[in-house]
Amino acid sequence: MSPRLPADFLNSPLAHRALHDVTDGRPENSRAAIRAAIRHGYGIEIDVQLSADDQAMVFHDYALERLADGSGPVRAVAASALSHVPLLGGDEGIPTLDEVLEIVAGRVPLLIEIKDQDGAMGSDVGPLELATAQAITSYQGAVAVMSFNPHAVERMAELCPDIPRGLVTSSYDPENWPLPVAICEHLRQIPDFDRVGATFISHEAADLKRPRVAELKAGGANVLCWTIRSAQQEAEARQVAQNVTFEGYLPPPPG
Repeated sequence: MSPRLPADFLNSPLAHRALHDVTDGRPENSRAAIRAAIRHGYGIEIDVQLSADDQAMVFHDYALERLADGSGPVRAVAASALSHVPLLGGDEGIPTLDEVLEIVAGRVPLLIEIKDQDGAMGSDVGPLELATAQAITSYQGAVAVMSFNPHAVERMAELCPDIPRGLVTSSYDPENWPLPVAICEHLRQIPDFDRVGATFISHEAADLKRPRVAELKAGGANVLCWTIRSAQQEAEARQVAQNVTFEGYLPPPPG
């Protein structure tokens, strides 16, 4: 039986890339944003990318330019150097997953998105999944993993079968995705849910009324969603989703 999400993942709104706000010195996926989410009692969603020396780094983009005072692919830089690359809008470098786990320390649920390393949602994965698994295997808090790439989720099932895992899902509009139309059409149907042993999805909020989402929910899957940016959007999303991933406003924390 595949592991289910702990109840905290359904009760605590999940701060998207942690509780970030660069106007307050809290960049995306930063230690400051993570600590702010913990203070508010929110769950945390973070992203991991791979360093040149196969370390899991807490960072969203594949390249440094948008979020950090650097250039080029994250994957071309060693973890020790990335830790000294300043995040724009803050006063700290890029954290490792190990560092983030130490900060969270089980105080709130932590949802880790493993970014696709294949480039086309294919099977060329492994090092980032291994680095993530090595970091979380002994973690004592509520933690779950997910990815857009079903192959990454399948690999996590092999590496840490007791950790809840899910798929990040979408309408896969080809105009918004740098993927072949055939791949978009395939992934849009969420065909790999059972095969990879997923027990939840985190679905694109604007596409929550898709029949496949209702089918999975009726079959017992937990449904989260991304990314909610207002209380009104949250109210609409919760007609389908059991929890939201949010940014740009403060939803009511768990009572």
